[in-house]
Order: sequence, then structure tokens, then C-alpha cells
Amino acid sequence: MDEGFPREAFEDLGYNVETHGQKSFNGVALLSKYPLEDVVKGLPGADGAGRDGVDDEEARYIEATVVGEKAVRICGLYLPNGNPAPGEKYDYKLRWMERLSARAQALLTTEEPFLMAGDYNVIPQAEDAARPEAWREDALFLPETRAAFRRLVNLGLTDALRARTQAPELYTFWDFQRGAWQRNDGIRIDHFLLSPQCADMLEDCAIDKDVRAREKPSDHVPIWVKLAA
Repeated sequence: MDEGFPREAFEDLGYNVETHGQKSFNGVALLSKYPLEDVVKGLPGADGAGRDGVDDEEARYIEATVVGEKAVRICGLYLPNGNPAPGEKYDYKLRWMERLSARAQALLTTEEPFLMAGDYNVIPQAEDAARPEAWREDALFLPETRAAFRRLVNLGLTDALRARTQAPELYTFWDFQRGAWQRNDGIRIDHFLLSPQCADMLEDCAIDKDVRAREKPSDHVPIWVKLAA
């Protein structure tokens, strides 16, 4: 929950902190050494969306403008997993992706640089999984999921990592089970999608894979982008 986030530890290091958490598995945060302005907590569009009227109770989305030499709108997200599929959780995932696309469309009309970053719980292509056949029936790789992701990208967004490299075996997640890390049985589900104006600023994007080999690691590893000042 927001009150449990160790914000003082980061503020002591010079970061501005904005969080959107809850008493469950969900939560998103933005940390910036530049000021954060116009903070939005919760993905817009839940009202009038049927059962999605409760969506904003799930802390999955936060955005703010980072004001440095150039202002960039940062959208941090934790997209629903969607399993088991088919089912209500998968329907919720697809509706959430529709709302994310609507938000991207709204931001695109401003013609200002923005990016959408986080755990998308989407394997975009077969090359984004070491064993794509193992994910055929999973909500992360179902055709409807990948089609929704393509619709988002096709609005005019750039997958930052793929803009920098087409190298194989680029993964951001390895399950804790069945020796996935040791066998490099990974998937790429954490993404940076950049608006055209933000893509013009892109200098680099990479995955810090070695973090997964540390003691008591997360099953995800960091992915980062470097933007021109």
C-alpha cells in the first residue's frame, strides 16, 4: 500500500516519488530525480465499461510528466495476467488493453513525447519466448492478446528494444520453476512503447539480464531506455 512504500529511502537519494498501491499483489510507482507533474493514478476509462467499473481498485497504472530539459510523459503499467483463459480474468485483460489503447490515442493527439513502460504480460512474437509452443494456451501468448498488442503498437508506437536490436534470446522473465533460468527458458514480457516524438529521442535500450543470477532475485529483470536530453 502507498503508506508502506519506503519513499523516505528514495527521497534521501534525491528522488521524487509517486506511488499507486493497494493491499494485494498490484502496485506501480514512479521515481524521478526531476520533478513529477500532473500525476494520474489509475487507467482512465473504467466508468461505463461494465464490470470494469471496479478496475480502478486494481493499482495497475500511473502516469506523470517528468520535467527535465525536455518534458516527457511517463506511463507506468502492470497489465493484467489474464489466466486462466478463457474466462473472466482474460476478458478483463482484453478490456484493459482496449482502455490502454484509448489512452495512447488520447496522448498521441497532444504530439508530446510519452512512453508506456512496464510488465505488459504479453509475449509479442514467437521469438520472444525460448519455447513458444509451451505458451500456446497461455493468456500471455494467445492470438487475441498478441493482436491487441499489435493494435496498440500500430497506433504509431515504437517497441524500444526491437528498434535497437533484433538479437535472439532477449528475455525479461524466467519462471522460478523447472530450472528456467539455468536453461535460459525465458520470455520477453516487459516493454517500453514510445510515441513518435519520444522515439526520436531514443539512444539505447537494453535488458540487465545478469540481475537474475543474484541471490534471491525477482523472476523479472530490469529493462531500460536512454533518451536524449
